[in-house]
Amino acid sequence: MKLGKVEFCHFLQLIALFLCFSGMSQAELSRSRSKPYFQSGRSRTKRSWVWNQFFVLEEYMGSDPLYVGKLHSDVDKGDGSIKYILSGEGASSIFIIDENTGDIHATKRLDREEQAYYTLRAQALDRLTNKPVEPESEFVIKIQDINDNEPKFLDGPYTAGVPEMSPVGTSVVQVTATDADDPTYGNSARVVYSILQGQPYFSVEPKTGVIKTALPNMDREAKDQYLLVIQAKDMVGQNGGLSGTTSVTVTLTDVNDNPPRFPRRSYQYNVPESLPVASVVARIKAADADIGANAEMEYKIVDGDGLGIFKISVDKDTQEGIITIQKELDFEAKTSYTLRIEAANKDADPRFLSLGPFSDTTTVKIIVEDVDEPPVFSAPLYPMEVSEATQVGNIIGTVAAHDPDSSNSPVRYSIDRNTDLERYFNIDANSGVITTAKSLDRETNAIHNITVLAMESQNPSQVGRGYVAITILDINDNAPEFAMEYETTVCENAQPGQVIQKISAVDKDEPSNGHQFYFSLTTDATNNHNFSLKDNKDNTASILTRRNGFRRQEQSVYYLPIFIVDSGSPSLSSTNTLTIRVCDCDADGVAQTCNAEAYVLPAGLSTGALVAILACVLTLLVLILLIVTMRRRKKEPLIFDEERDIRENIVRYDDEGGGEEDTEAFDMAALRNLNVIRDTKTRRDVTPEIQFLSRPTFKSIPDNVIFREFIWERLKEADVDPGAPPYDSLQTYAFEGNGSVAESLSSLDSISSNSDQNYDYLSDWGPRFKRLADMYGTGQESLYS
Repeated sequence: MKLGKVEFCHFLQLIALFLCFSGMSQAELSRSRSKPYFQSGRSRTKRSWVWNQFFVLEEYMGSDPLYVGKLHSDVDKGDGSIKYILSGEGASSIFIIDENTGDIHATKRLDREEQAYYTLRAQALDRLTNKPVEPESEFVIKIQDINDNEPKFLDGPYTAGVPEMSPVGTSVVQVTATDADDPTYGNSARVVYSILQGQPYFSVEPKTGVIKTALPNMDREAKDQYLLVIQAKDMVGQNGGLSGTTSVTVTLTDVNDNPPRFPRRSYQYNVPESLPVASVVARIKAADADIGANAEMEYKIVDGDGLGIFKISVDKDTQEGIITIQKELDFEAKTSYTLRIEAANKDADPRFLSLGPFSDTTTVKIIVEDVDEPPVFSAPLYPMEVSEATQVGNIIGTVAAHDPDSSNSPVRYSIDRNTDLERYFNIDANSGVITTAKSLDRETNAIHNITVLAMESQNPSQVGRGYVAITILDINDNAPEFAMEYETTVCENAQPGQVIQKISAVDKDEPSNGHQFYFSLTTDATNNHNFSLKDNKDNTASILTRRNGFRRQEQSVYYLPIFIVDSGSPSLSSTNTLTIRVCDCDADGVAQTCNAEAYVLPAGLSTGALVAILACVLTLLVLILLIVTMRRRKKEPLIFDEERDIRENIVRYDDEGGGEEDTEAFDMAALRNLNVIRDTKTRRDVTPEIQFLSRPTFKSIPDNVIFREFIWERLKEADVDPGAPPYDSLQTYAFEGNGSVAESLSSLDSISSNSDQNYDYLSDWGPRFKRLADMYGTGQESLYS
C-alpha cells in the first residue's frame, strides 16, 4: 500500500527511535538517585527523575505536534497532584509539555542545519502549593539529521588552463563540494564526483574532485576552450542521494608547436628610384598559428643581389617583416633586385622539433621604377682657392653636373644668391665656370660658401644643388699699425736711457710664416735729442729717454713718429705717432699730474690776481648773456632785400594789433616791395577771340597804388566772408612775385590752334630759349613741310 506524507514521516520517526534505543543502553536514565530532599512539615523522601534521552527528526511535515518524549517523577503517583513545567531554549515556542502527564511535543518544523540541539530545564511542582517537589534538572533534545541538503560547490563556477598537447592524466584543477548534512551520521554528507559534460577530453577523480586530461594531443589551434559540467552526489552516489553541479571552463594554453609559414612563395613590389633612404619598401608576414611569445618572429635576408641595398626588421606589434632602403636606388644602374627572406620563430620548443623546421623562406622581387631626377653634381663639395688680389673676371674653378636620367638633358647653372648676397661671383650657365664679379678682401670674408643650382633645360623644375667653398688666399695688403692707443708719459725727473714705453704692432694680414715687424724712428726724428727707439727683435720695441731735465713749462707734449715695416712680400710700412706727455712724478716714478700749470704765465702774478682776473671774465660773460637775452626779447622789424623776388613767402605776426589805426604792430616793408599791379594782357603769339580767357600780366605802378589796391581787395573779401571773425585778427598775405620777363609761354590762353603765330621774339631772350626759337621760329614751315 502507498504511504502518505504523514505516514512516511511517522515511519521515519519510528526507525530513528529504534536506532537510538538500540545504540544507547547506557544513555537511558531510568532512575537517578540524589541526596535526600527535605520538605518542611513532612517526612524525608527520595528525589528520583525517570525519562528517556530525547531525539527528534528534523523536517517533520505533519499537521499534529511531533511527540518528543515524556518526563516522569517518582513522586508522581498519578493522582494529578504533580504539575510539570518546561523552560530553556525553545520552551513554549517550539517545545510544549503536558503539565499533567509530562509529555513533550514539538510544534514547529526543525532543521538540524540551523540548530543541532536544544538545552531545556524541567521541574515538577506540587499543584496545590506550587512548590518544587524535585530540583530543577537540565536535559538536551538533539535534532536527528536526515538527507535534506544537496552538495554545493561554494567556489564555482571554475576556470582553469592546461597547456595544449599535454599527456593524459595531466592535472587541470580540483573542485570541492560541501554538504550541510551531518557527516557523523550515515552517508548524507559523503560526496562522490562525476563528469556529466566534457568527455572524452577530461575526467574527474570521484573522491578528490581532481580534473585531469583524458585525451593526448589536444590542439589549441583546433579548439582552445572546453566547458565541463561536474556533479557531486551524496549518499556515496547511491540512488536517492542528492546532487549538485558546477561548470568548469578549461582553456588550452599555447605552446610553440606550429612553425611559421609564408602564405606565398614569392612577392613583387614596385618602388620609384627617388624613394629616400630608410623608406619602407614592403611589409611581409609569415603566418604562425601560435600566439604571444610563441609567435614572435625573426626575419633576415639570406640571399639575393640586394644584400647591401635593403635590410629587413621586425615590427614588434604585428610581427611583420619591414623591408627598407639602405642606399639610394638608381634606375639607370639597376632596374630590379631579388631577395630571399627567411622567417623563424624566436624561441623554438625542443619538444616539437620533430614536427619540422620552425622556419620558412620566400622570394621578394623589387622592381625599380624610373623617375625624372634632378641633375647630380660630380662631387658633394667643391673646395676652391683664389687670391684676394685676383682681378675681376678671373676664373676660380669649375663645377660639373649631369642629368642621371636616360634622356641626359642639358644642364644650366646658376648661383643661389641667398648664399652670395654681395654678388662676389658669377657662373657660366653652360660650362659651370665660376669667376669673380667683384674685388675680394680676405680680411672682410675669408671663406665664401655658395650654393650652385643645376637645372635641366627640358624640365626647369628639376634642380640639383652643389656646394662650393671658396677660400680667399691672403696677400700683404695691410700695413702694420700700433696694437693699441698708447698713453705714454715721461717724468720730469727721468734719467737718460730710461724705458718709458714698450710698443707692439698688429697686421690684419696672416702670412703663412707669421708676422715679423721692424721698428725705427722716421728720418726726421732720428736725430732728436729727447727720445730713442730700440727694436727688441720680437715684434716689440722700447722707447727710451736720451736726456733728463724734461720740464712741462717748456714743453708738455712730445710727438714721436715711429716707422713700422712688416715682413711681407712686398713689405708694407706705416708711420704711427706716439704721444708722450711730460708729467710730475713722485719718488717711485708714478705720474701725479701731466697738465700745464699756471706757472707758465708771466711771473709776478699772485694767486689773488689770478682769481680776480677769472672773476672779471665771468662777469663779462654774464653781462653778454643778459644783453643777448634782452635783444632776443625785443621785436625786430622784418627786413627784406628789395632785390629779392618775393614769392610764396609767409610772414607771420604774433602781436595782436590795436585796430585799423594801429600801424606800429608790424612792418609793411614786405608789401611795399610789390611794385607791379595786375593787368590783363593777352599772349603776343595768339589772337584772342574771347578776352576773358587771357592770363593776367603785370606792369609797374607806384608803390602806394599797389599797396592800397591790395589791402582794399583783401578788405572787401573779409567783409563779404560769412566765416570771418567779427574782431581784429591776424591776416597773412602772400604774393607770387613780379613774374617772368618772358611772361607766359603757355598756349592755354589760346582758344584757337590754327591762328597765325609769330615766335621770332624768342631769339631775343637769350640762350635758354634757343631751342624753342629753333622749333617755333621762322624755320617752322621747313621743319614740318
